Amino acid sequence: MLAGFNNVTFEFGSRIIVEDATWHIQPGERIGLIGYNGTGKSTLLKLIVGEYQPSAGTVERSRNTSVGYLHQDLLSFDTNDSILDVALSAFEKIKQLEKEIEDLGNELEKTSDEKTLLIYSDKLHELEVLGGYDIHHKTEEVLQGLGFVNEDLKRPYKEFSGGWRMRVLLAKMILQQPDLLLLDEPTNHLDLPSIEWLEKYLTHYKGSVVIVSHDKYFLNRMVTKIVELYQQQLHIYSGNYDYYETEKEQRIEIQQRAYENQQDYIRQNERLIERFRAKASKAAMAQSLMKKLDKLDKIENVEIERPNLKINFRVDKQPGKILASLKHATKQFGNNLIIENTGAEIDRGDKIALIGANGKGKSTILRMIAGTEVFEGERNWGHNVDESFYAQHQLEALDLNNTILEEMMLCGSGKTELELRTLLGCFLFSGDDVEKKIRVLSGGEKARVALAKVIAGKANFLLLDEPTNHLDIHSVELLSEALNKYEGSYILVSHDRYFVSKTANKIWEIVDHEIKEFKGSYEEYVQWKERMKQSAVNNKQSAVNTQPSTVHSERPTVNNKQSTVNREQQKELQKLQKQFSKAEAHLNELNQQKTNIESDLANPEYYADRTKFVELEERYKTVQQKIAAANKEYELLFERIMQAE
Repeated sequence: MLAGFNNVTFEFGSRIIVEDATWHIQPGERIGLIGYNGTGKSTLLKLIVGEYQPSAGTVERSRNTSVGYLHQDLLSFDTNDSILDVALSAFEKIKQLEKEIEDLGNELEKTSDEKTLLIYSDKLHELEVLGGYDIHHKTEEVLQGLGFVNEDLKRPYKEFSGGWRMRVLLAKMILQQPDLLLLDEPTNHLDLPSIEWLEKYLTHYKGSVVIVSHDKYFLNRMVTKIVELYQQQLHIYSGNYDYYETEKEQRIEIQQRAYENQQDYIRQNERLIERFRAKASKAAMAQSLMKKLDKLDKIENVEIERPNLKINFRVDKQPGKILASLKHATKQFGNNLIIENTGAEIDRGDKIALIGANGKGKSTILRMIAGTEVFEGERNWGHNVDESFYAQHQLEALDLNNTILEEMMLCGSGKTELELRTLLGCFLFSGDDVEKKIRVLSGGEKARVALAKVIAGKANFLLLDEPTNHLDIHSVELLSEALNKYEGSYILVSHDRYFVSKTANKIWEIVDHEIKEFKGSYEEYVQWKERMKQSAVNNKQSAVNTQPSTVHSERPTVNNKQSTVNREQQKELQKLQKQFSKAEAHLNELNQQKTNIESDLANPEYYADRTKFVELEERYKTVQQKIAAANKEYELLFERIMQAE
């Protein structure tokens, strides 16, 4: 075990964050830590690193375990050093060794002392063993993977914005290779290429990783275990996010069924008691039934408690067919050319996702469309267009000294205080919450205030720049549902692939300084990109095959071996088919076991005995896990057979 909780309780004043929680982090695990906004996920990470101490229980960490912790508070760090030097500070021991070698080298130039030469040689060997000659290459590789170009590496750290600074600190943490890596919303600061790079890196990471994230795609690809903080308890699921969703639903279904069966059992016995109580001959039986009911371990009725944002976009007026268009648009910052002589059009009903790497100018395009960014060319606004712009800078532009209600009253919606209070209630700010100062709000709460300001305007055209940052998974789902019902049009920038896949009917991408449009969903766009990529590979391979080369002279040798290869393939296929038949029989047997257990679960008698019920529930969970594993093996064998055939 690297770290963990043993019966941990932690409280902030009178508020309990977690109660009597036990959780052990094992070597090599990739864990997704999830929960609704404000439940205390970041607090749990701070407990692990020792920033907070538990009210009860113990937080354990192996003495030799090194921990890396990426979180928002790191942004207070500032320096004039280059980003390359900041990332290289991950190799403190090697940097110190390099300094010692440099000093010894200077001394040797003066004295040529044999003893110094021996120490110098030993230090060089130690540097080689520690991989000291590769650290610059490794560091540059990681920084480039996270989106930095070569010209950036020598620029001072302090010149970069918060999101880019966080990438530098993430690079440093990755290079340190701690035994346990704690990442608090790492994808908030990354574009799609960088997220994909991080996914590949973490897949092969030798240490353990705990990730707090609202990105369902990222969690599905990254984690093998989910730990949910829910109602002050930790609930642990083996599998990715999709597995967690299915398993949680089944757990709730089982408990609901158990509750209903037990209620039927109680009602049935209460009727018998009522019937026999007055009869002297049956009074003893009635008394026995009453005692039996008194001793019964009551099963709680299960209800999912979750904060529900009631997002309801309203449209005040109908716009014309074309909402906005760019013509002959060119924009550059110094030598950085964003777009050149390009055009684009947004029509009524368009729900556009503008995607791509950071630095390509996605937010700049939004500002150009909104009319808040100067550029060469034309931006034409359509008839009756009433726009509303949500962007990251709006969170920063919130007046910290205002209360939430005061901030809403300044947004120019024309709504009364009562109407604004009602709207804020939909965004989980009820009662006295609306009197909270902006300065005391979390990132997620500020994002909800900014979203509420956007919705208050009844716009028919929305421009949304990273609207899901700081929202939890459930809130992202609710926002995507609301946008699907929204009668207006919108263009959004987001790196959340789940959110984009649920909301967009068109994809825009900046390619070679032009806006390229794909008419279709995000999944269709990804499939099209894969086909284009494969087509390019096939064309390249075809070109290679048509060129004369020494490969042709080797073909007869290959043909001579062809019959041997075919025989080997046939043997392998037969072996796979036998394994497939066994796997199929095993899966059928497990499914039959599951059916039998479900039949027992429907029997009210099992709920009279707590021990039997718990044992039955455990058997049900175990057989489900076995079925999931057997299904994977079954599908894998099927794929291998298809390939072999």
